[in-house]
Amino acid sequence: MSSSVTAYQELLAAWRLQAKANPWLTRAFLTTLGLLLLLVFASALHGLEEQHRAHFRLANYGGLAGFAATSTGALLILFLGRVRPRLQDALLGFAAGMMLAASAFSLILPGLEAAGELLTSTGLASAVVVAGIAMGTLLMLGLDYFTPHTHESTGPCGPECQRIGGIWLFVFAIALHNLPEGMAIGVSFAHGDLTVGLPLTTAIAIQDIPEGFAVALALQASGLSKIRSILIAAATGLLEPLGAILGFSMASSIAIAYPLSMGVAAGAMIFVVSHEVIPETHRNGNQTMASIGLMGGFMLMMFLDTAFG
Repeated sequence: MSSSVTAYQELLAAWRLQAKANPWLTRAFLTTLGLLLLLVFASALHGLEEQHRAHFRLANYGGLAGFAATSTGALLILFLGRVRPRLQDALLGFAAGMMLAASAFSLILPGLEAAGELLTSTGLASAVVVAGIAMGTLLMLGLDYFTPHTHESTGPCGPECQRIGGIWLFVFAIALHNLPEGMAIGVSFAHGDLTVGLPLTTAIAIQDIPEGFAVALALQASGLSKIRSILIAAATGLLEPLGAILGFSMASSIAIAYPLSMGVAAGAMIFVVSHEVIPETHRNGNQTMASIGLMGGFMLMMFLDTAFG
């Protein structure tokens, strides 16, 4: 018990040092986190009417679909074995393209439309979505700064990262990917609009398959057994149902929170693509294949959204 308390105290001390090292980011992150938690709290106080309960169930199903897709991707290592880095980077590029297109066509554009219905000025409507994108960016910047994890390009980062095993730092990094995806799913179903929620959830589920496969492969390459690699890779997908609950709660509190939350989810997803996924696909010198995969994913998601959205 005392060792657990000591570890907790050391982590708090590390967080304080991390905060002092970058005070502007700390203040911006805490302000953003506080505002988002206020929206979640307002939603909890308001309660769920019968119609909102149906929307909440849709958000939960969407989050579970993301978890199931991640698990399916992880299971593929039982049948596919090793995959050449060139193909792996192309698949991750494909996932990045789908996330970028989903952010634009399933979050930002519907967010602008929803804000325009609430506000008389198109400038104010745009400002609401832009503010949401900025908040999503600050949220992910703060989580990236204060969560111990690892990047292939820069190595371990975050407080107390030197005391955590490399495998778990990698798992935390992947979990940070899945949180904004879950939030996006929850936000997209906040009004029960299937033309927004279904294409977005489909896109995220499709791109979760190669992502889950890549995570399981990386864990296996680090020395874990196939079964443990599959279980840990699948567990990272649990952040998607949790994120869906948070996203739904944020977006369903007050009217203006819906377009604002659309921007938050879009900003968080675009940040992850730029900060994590694209650099990873370029690490092995396969930029061309990764870019072709990205464009293919972008075009597929644009088609899904415009044809069925």
